[in-house]
Order: sequence, then C-alpha cells, then structure tokens
Amino acid sequence: MGEEILTGYRMMWLLTMFDLPVQTKKERRAATKFRDFLLNQGFEMCQYSVYLRFVAGKEQADTFIQRISFAAPNTGSVQILMFTDRQYEKIVSFEGGEREAAKENPDFFELF
Repeated sequence: MGEEILTGYRMMWLLTMFDLPVQTKKERRAATKFRDFLLNQGFEMCQYSVYLRFVAGKEQADTFIQRISFAAPNTGSVQILMFTDRQYEKIVSFEGGEREAAKENPDFFELF
C-alpha cells in the first residue's frame, strides 16, 4: 500500500460542543472534568462550551470521537462536528461587531 498524501481535504478539524448541567456540585465537577479532558487531549477552547482540535484524517478523528464518548458525562449533551482543513479556512468570525481576519491553519511541521 502506498503512503496516503495529507491534503487540506483529508486533514480535518473536530469541533466539540456541549451543554452539560451544572446545578449541583457533582454536575459541576463532571463538567469541569470533561473540559479538562478535552484540553488534555489537545483541544483548544473557542468558547466556554466549544472546543476545537486538528486531526490528520478520518481515522484519527474516529479515535478522538471514541475517547470523547467514554469521557462524556452521563447527563447533558455533546455534539461533534468534523470538517476539512479547507472548510476551516473559510470560517467567518466577528469580534465586537468587527470581522476578524481569516483563520490561519497550523504549521503542519509543528503538529507532527
């Protein structure tokens, strides 16, 4: 089998969003533990309940999705979106009503 070539259409991003209950001390502890898990897995926080991580392809994405399924609290909801690196480049963001510059893709040599 030949080597698979990494392109902007094979490389992916995982966007993990969650809405977890935080009414009780136990629920707050579970939500914090889940956030810490995502950070330890290399995700970065985009917003309080939205985390983003670059992966090298669908196989690696599936591995992280499986890890998240084991770490997700028993209550609340967790959603994961997958999109290609090319789609990531097209994200439009506004900060304080002003459009931000286009997202910069990571330097691939730093990732591996």
